[in-house]
Amino acid sequence: MLKQIYVSPIGYLISVFMNLFGILHRPFMVYGFLNRRTNRFNKYTRISSTAVIIDKKQLDIADHTWVWHHSILDASNGISIGKGCQIGAWVGIFTHGSHLAVRLLGEKYIYFEKDERIGYQRGPVSIGEYTFVGAKALIMPGVSIGKGCLIGAGAIVSKSIPDYSIVSGNPAEIIGDTRKLDRKYFKNELVQKNYYDPSVIETWLAERTAKAAGESPSEA
Repeated sequence: MLKQIYVSPIGYLISVFMNLFGILHRPFMVYGFLNRRTNRFNKYTRISSTAVIIDKKQLDIADHTWVWHHSILDASNGISIGKGCQIGAWVGIFTHGSHLAVRLLGEKYIYFEKDERIGYQRGPVSIGEYTFVGAKALIMPGVSIGKGCLIGAGAIVSKSIPDYSIVSGNPAEIIGDTRKLDRKYFKNELVQKNYYDPSVIETWLAERTAKAAGESPSEA
């Protein structure tokens, strides 16, 4: 019943109330987020009241995305998060780093502008749609993560990751492919109709048809 009310036009008013309530109560999952990059209101995006967002104007987050408790999104140099992503608790997404510059410039570090700080790292982060980022994972400046990826809990991602990757460790390494992980569910008609990437289902159906006909996928 409550979900039906929220998906109606009344849901916008409910979201305003939840955003105000989230200021006073923590932790609390707040439904609805105004994307200041696109000036669009994402009705189905849910962000914890304990999440810290640095420079909201530089955060481009799509709808149906979830950001759990105590995560930090440093959007000072731009963060793009695709539709349907799940960001776990205590996750850090960073777009700048001073871990070299503070040593190289010593006590003079504070006197230099960002562009003048030797060793100061800056770079936008992008996360493709329907990617899952596990609890306590860290994503470093300049990293691009593809769609449909699975970032393991505690992983430290310091280099870009292609679509469908399963990564784990410090530093994070690719250990699998989410398409293979999902294949055991592809026979389910509900999955076939709703899977986030229809091209994956089409490929699987073609392989299945070719196998049934006694042909290889390349011959089909």
